[in-house]
Amino acid sequence: MLVLSRKKDESIVINNDITIVVVEIRGDKVRLGVEAPKEVPVHRREVFEAIARGEPVDAGSVVAPSIGSGGIDPEAARPAEPPAPPRD
Repeated sequence: MLVLSRKKDESIVINNDITIVVVEIRGDKVRLGVEAPKEVPVHRREVFEAIARGEPVDAGSVVAPSIGSGGIDPEAARPAEPPAPPRD
């Protein structure tokens, strides 16, 4: 395993097309932004393992990578809001 040290707003690049940025450090939690091509799945480990087990995954727990030339949008790292219930 390669272990790297990074500070807030610093990044690493994987395979020329995936960028991981340290968005925020708060106490013992680190928020990361991931920029990757849309065909590259990006999941938290617990979501990845649930998918591998064939379990249904809540759409709100899957985060799409941020795409664009303007860098990583920290808001893109947030899970999407769950859909509102249908109105009668």
